[in-house]
Parts: sequence; structure tokens; C-alpha cells
Amino acid sequence: MPEPKPHILVIRLSAMGDVAIAVPLINTLISKYEQLEVTVLTKQMFRFYFEGIPRVHVVIAEVKTTHKGVLGLYKLSNALKAKQFNGVADIHNVLRSKILGFFLKLKGLTVVKIDKGRAEKKALTRPENKVLKPLKTTAQRYTEVFEKLGYSIDLEHLQFLKAVPLSHDVKEKLHWNNAAKHIGIAPFAAHEGKTYPPELMRLVIEELAKDLTLQIYLFGGGNKETKILQSWSASVENVFCVAGAFDFKMELNIISNLHLMLSMDSGNGHLAAMYGVKVMTVWGQTHPYLGFAPYGQTEDLQLLPDLKRFPFLPTSVFGNTKGIDNHDILSSISPGQIVNRINEQLGSTV
Repeated sequence: MPEPKPHILVIRLSAMGDVAIAVPLINTLISKYEQLEVTVLTKQMFRFYFEGIPRVHVVIAEVKTTHKGVLGLYKLSNALKAKQFNGVADIHNVLRSKILGFFLKLKGLTVVKIDKGRAEKKALTRPENKVLKPLKTTAQRYTEVFEKLGYSIDLEHLQFLKAVPLSHDVKEKLHWNNAAKHIGIAPFAAHEGKTYPPELMRLVIEELAKDLTLQIYLFGGGNKETKILQSWSASVENVFCVAGAFDFKMELNIISNLHLMLSMDSGNGHLAAMYGVKVMTVWGQTHPYLGFAPYGQTEDLQLLPDLKRFPFLPTSVFGNTKGIDNHDILSSISPGQIVNRINEQLGSTV
């Protein structure tokens, strides 16, 4: 009988950006190791990230139903064991993945877990005696896990996903001009400490829109955000609201065709980065030194608050520290700074 092909399980259940960071790494592994099969255990909505990558399979973790609790995870471990993996890369390392990994170990599988560097991150975010130095990126931490399973990745030569051609109908709906430069803007984040003040972001959009060689597409989620974005785009010729107009898969396709994404420290930046799109990030309570900047983006694409005025930054990994004037912090990055930096990147003059 022929030797079975090498096959690894990658566990990353959430969140949107953290799963997206893994995509170019897995794509690179598949390109380098021609016999390798990869199965990704994740949530339903993230399956679209991996469509079109050969020899990559997705198993959906139904953590609220079938795979809920310890018993559900035990059932999941039985189903996964049948796939005959050579090893397991737990790049999530949370309680749920630890329990699942424990069951898989009992079944004889090698399980390697990510080192999240919690102590280093605590030293970087504590209010006193702060150690402000760049930590390993999330991509580097993922890569270390794969290397322990015997699969190396050259982060200098990642294989990003290719842009997905947009259909005529989608382009018509977006008023897509092939000759224009297409900018995505994702102005919201999960926490206020990472969200640029909306009244200032509107000024950014209005100023950029003066350049009619640009087309600006607004991304967000939820009814409240969508209504805000729709109001911003309603009367501006070259600004379009993507939020609420397309499903998630089509949003990914649109993102893949952008020239640049302006994002908070949030998932949309990582979605663009997995296609090799240039990503400009606005930072508030968090900081790129924590390792969560979209992969492959240079320092001049990171817009930081005035750290001389706010030496206590960063305050947390997630941007959810209470009792801080987030507006004051984020407004220290002026709309003009953002517009000028985008124009520098795109070669615009307005």
C-alpha cells in the first residue's frame, strides 16, 4: 500500500482577523509541500477564506450545538481522528481548543500549541514600567507552531491569495471604474478604544472624495454601522456603501480588488492583507508592537497617536480599557494626516 499523504489539522475557531492571518501561511505551506493536505477547524463564516486553495479542507466547529461542551468536543475529536492526521497545529490555544487537543492527544496525535506571549504583552500594556518593544507577530507565532510539526515557512515570501474577478453585475452595482484607484475604508472596531471618531472619519472620506480618480468603498457590520455608512455615501458621487449590500463572500471578493484598505486595528485590515492588499491602520489603545498589525505592512502604513502626549499607550491587547478618553487619543491623529498618508501611498495630489 502507498504511504498516506501528510495531513495536518489546524485549529483556529475565531476571530475574523486571527483566522485571516493564517490564510497566507497555509497557502504557502500548500505551495511548498506538494503532497501536504490541510484541514482547518473553524467557524462557518470563515470557510470562504479557504475556497480555491488546493488540498485545504474545512471542518466547521458547531460550538453552540453539536460540539458544545466537553461531550460535544469529545464527539468532535472522534470525527477528527478518523481523518488520520499526522499532527495538530493549535494556533488558538483557548480552553475549547485545549480540551479538544487533550482528547486528540489521548488518541495518539501530536498536538502543538501556539505561545501567545501573554507575559510579554502584559509588560507592554501595563501602566507603569512599560517595556515598549516590538513583540513577535501573530504570523511568526503561527509559523513556530507549523515548524514544530516539521513544516517551515519563509515569511519573506508568502503566497497571498489572488484577487477574485468581479462579475459585470457587481461592478455595475458598485459603479466600478477599472481606471480608478479603489480604496476600502472600514471605520469601526469591536471596541471604542480602537475606533477613530466618526465625525473625523467622515472628514477623511469627504476630503479623499474630492479626487474623482478615486473610488471609495465603505465596509462595516450591523444595522447601526450600516446606516451610518449609508448616510456618508448617500450624496457623494464616488463613495459607495458595501455594508448591507452584499453577502460576506462577495465582500471578500470586493476587498481582494482594492488598491488600499484603511482600517482600524480590526478584522477588515487582515482580510485585505490576506490578498496582499496594502493596509493602512489607525491605532488607538492598541499598538502594532503587540504583533497584530496586518501582515506585510510597513511602518509608514501605521498611524499612531501622539505617544509623547499619551505615554501610557498601549493600554491593552484588545483596546477595551475603561476610564480613558478615547476621543482625545484618536483625534491626535488628524484627518489631514490620514488623507496625506493615503495620497502618498496612491500617488494622488488632492
